[in-house]
Amino acid sequence: MKRVHVFISGMVQGVCYRAETCHYARNLDLKGWVRNLRDGRVEAVFEGTEDAVDTMTSWCKTGPSLASVSDVNVIDEPVLGNLTDFSIRY
Repeated sequence: MKRVHVFISGMVQGVCYRAETCHYARNLDLKGWVRNLRDGRVEAVFEGTEDAVDTMTSWCKTGPSLASVSDVNVIDEPVLGNLTDFSIRY
């Protein structure tokens, strides 16, 4: 199992980044959340199998078709096992 905290920069708000992230993460059976930050970035936490988390963080570097990602900062965190689903936070 693996858990990461991710910050995505670029044109990532107003382009369905959160919705697409949520859909893709659920398809990978990941737990966690995604939200917009006031500074224009998107923040997410992904927890699941190592392969699924790596696949998701790789996807974040491109995101949905309307997004233009300039940077993805991935921070490894200890697996907590306290997440029950994947959601969009507001």
